[in-house]
Amino acid sequence: MHALLSYCLDNIPKSYDTTYPITEFSQGERGVLEVTITQKRFHNNILFIESFCKDFNSPLRIIIFNARPYHAQIFQETKTLFVLGTLEFQHDKMTNALNPTFVNPKIPRTTNTITMQFKTRTTKLADLQKHITKEALENTHIPQQYSDKLYRIFHPDLEFFKEYSKEKALPESFQEALKFIEIFVYTQRLRKKKTQFRSKFRCNGDLESFLKTLPFSLTNAQKEAIKDIQEDLKSEFACRRIVMGDVGCGKTMVILASVILAYPQKSILMAPTTILAKQLFEEAKKYLPKHINISFVSSSNAKERKKPLEGDFIIGTHALLYRSGDLTDFALVMTDEQHRFGTNARSKLEQMLEGKDEHGRTKPHNIQFSATPIPRTMAMLKNNVVSFSFIKELPFKKDIDTRIIDKSGFQRLIEHIRTELTKGHQIAIIYPRIEETDENKEKPIKDSRYAPIPYMSLKDAENYWIKHFQHVFSTHGKDKEKEDVLEQFANTESAILLATTMIEVGISLPKLSIIVIVGAERLGLASLHQLRGRVSRNGLKGYCYLYTHQIQNERLIRFAKTLNGFDIAELDLGYRNSGDLLDGILQSGAQFRYFDFATDSKILEEANALIHRI
Repeated sequence: MHALLSYCLDNIPKSYDTTYPITEFSQGERGVLEVTITQKRFHNNILFIESFCKDFNSPLRIIIFNARPYHAQIFQETKTLFVLGTLEFQHDKMTNALNPTFVNPKIPRTTNTITMQFKTRTTKLADLQKHITKEALENTHIPQQYSDKLYRIFHPDLEFFKEYSKEKALPESFQEALKFIEIFVYTQRLRKKKTQFRSKFRCNGDLESFLKTLPFSLTNAQKEAIKDIQEDLKSEFACRRIVMGDVGCGKTMVILASVILAYPQKSILMAPTTILAKQLFEEAKKYLPKHINISFVSSSNAKERKKPLEGDFIIGTHALLYRSGDLTDFALVMTDEQHRFGTNARSKLEQMLEGKDEHGRTKPHNIQFSATPIPRTMAMLKNNVVSFSFIKELPFKKDIDTRIIDKSGFQRLIEHIRTELTKGHQIAIIYPRIEETDENKEKPIKDSRYAPIPYMSLKDAENYWIKHFQHVFSTHGKDKEKEDVLEQFANTESAILLATTMIEVGISLPKLSIIVIVGAERLGLASLHQLRGRVSRNGLKGYCYLYTHQIQNERLIRFAKTLNGFDIAELDLGYRNSGDLLDGILQSGAQFRYFDFATDSKILEEANALIHRI
């Protein structure tokens, strides 16, 4: 089934032609005419031929550019022959008449056929038509409206050619069939990658008692995600679930509820940065019951590596991958900001916690958390490999104004910053580069319309901010002391942080009220949304300034109109290549020729529904 459909997709003709007779003597009609040559003449390597078409009782001019001697042999006067071309009615300045004309026509070997051209010369039409039969396509189980279209692509008739000729491409209904077949085949392959292992433990911890101790109520979306996880952890099969929420959706409480559900078995959580791991550690100590032993692991030096992993709930960075110890009792492995880790890192942590029983390998339950929503179409596709929970409800309403400014608005921005600092609030200013170096200096481009507009680097900007403001902190992704600087900034009132995009990763800065993103048009919408999400963390009024030289940038204007991360994910889809969105095991060089993630979600729904039925 898959082989035939893949075979079809790999051999779609690149173009079609017809050798059927022309039935309408009108502009743009393509086909064969029977003509008798009446006169010919050469002029500047151009052969002008006058002929007569008996079927339409009309003269036909034939023009051949770069004519060769053999053309004169073919088009001999008084000779009658078939010629294949496209009718043009050219204006004759001498007679002021419209002359029916063929330009560079072909001499067909046969008539009354539709011919196909393929990307490679090795493709043999006879082989294709032998294998691609109506019966064979029916056996693939794809809907008949699609199998009929696919059959006609390889067995075209005159009606098909007229549609093709009108569109100068495959008609829309045929392209829709190819979209369905492409995503159907790909989804089937994905499902084969999904393997089930027995779980190390079936867990059912005392969730109700934990929820009663919380000083606040969970949102309905949090409760639904926890319910999904509760069902997963009870299963005899190890789960693979992604919990996806918007910035500030409260996924930390879902993490802690998962620990409770796994207890008395142990849980482990890997976070991308030490500062984020520390935040999670502090939250765990604050809300989890005292009888749960919580450990923090961040160092990966040789001395620390020798220490065994101990505790009921272990929180750490990638340093966890280099630690040893008795991992028998670990039932649950979690990854926060999972997109920040490569597939290998996530897999290694899971493999460390594998076990064995009388049936063979067992695995821990695996839950990944992300505050970077992906488009609905992508989630539908990935759902064939992993399960999803979505937290679309926020514990409190975000109150953020997004403003697009250029240099003309800089002074008003400075005044606003001073106002916020007097309230004890904090400011973050994000720069696109650390410093101007020979490697990243913009190379001159001859056409200035396509030249990137330079922005001040973080290093260049430091002097200005330090000169005009107190409590200015500066850090970037390459800075070894970056986490110390961030911690100092977080604990300082009325402070300004100069940074690169590194602060987009889940860091909690409750006093941050303004974020300024310099060169905003250079960043993807997902990154912009993550950065904007640093302000208004606990209901504080927030402001996001997009500083750009492209004040009318459509992408930024649309971004500024919504705070919903799921809506932004859909918006981002229209500006990105679908292959960029397929990460990890799904990537596999996947580039779709026909299916479009931005517009074809209904086709994917249809393909998924069919796969579940067969």
